[in-house]
Amino acid sequence: MDAALEKRQVERAYELYAPVYDFIFDWIFAPGRVAAVKHLDIQRGDSVLEVGIGTGLNLPLYPPACRLTGIDLSAEMLDKAVERVQTLAMPNVTLKVMDATSMDFADDEFDKAVATYTISAVPDPVAVLREMRRVVKPGGVLVTLNHFRSERRVMGWLEDLVAPLCTRLGWKSNLALGPLLAAVGLEPEVVARANMFNGWRLVKCVNRK
Repeated sequence: MDAALEKRQVERAYELYAPVYDFIFDWIFAPGRVAAVKHLDIQRGDSVLEVGIGTGLNLPLYPPACRLTGIDLSAEMLDKAVERVQTLAMPNVTLKVMDATSMDFADDEFDKAVATYTISAVPDPVAVLREMRRVVKPGGVLVTLNHFRSERRVMGWLEDLVAPLCTRLGWKSNLALGPLLAAVGLEPEVVARANMFNGWRLVKCVNRK
């Protein structure tokens, strides 16, 4: 599928999701989100980037002493994140509409970066992870939380089968973890199962440039 067309499909999907996103994704996927932010091991003064911050469901999980920047492709989602920032009174948060495949940040700008339920929802996951690696300092931490293609033969086949439909709904059902990390030059320090049925994987990498 053409990348520009897929990007428009993702944008349309998340415009539709915005009003109900919190209801669907908050309680079901909360355990994974909590674990992902915990694995960042945020220290006082750390600069943290959240890619695909959406409506800001992760905002309450961040310590107030960190400097958080959140980006998302959907302005509709970010409108809700802005409201959440104001409600929580978080002065050290910056929110920007931005394409994660081409971030407007300098090299080595952040101490840590995280993407929860985002990598499979972008047209070019390799480009996004490469950009995350570029903007994180050497020795910094990258955490992703995502559904990846099952290593079980039958389940992987089923995920391949429904992939075209899932793409129209705004995410990839058959994104493989190993080839993704290899393409970006990352090796996992931690791979942990998360959420219901252990269907999602939390991956922590150190940016060894």
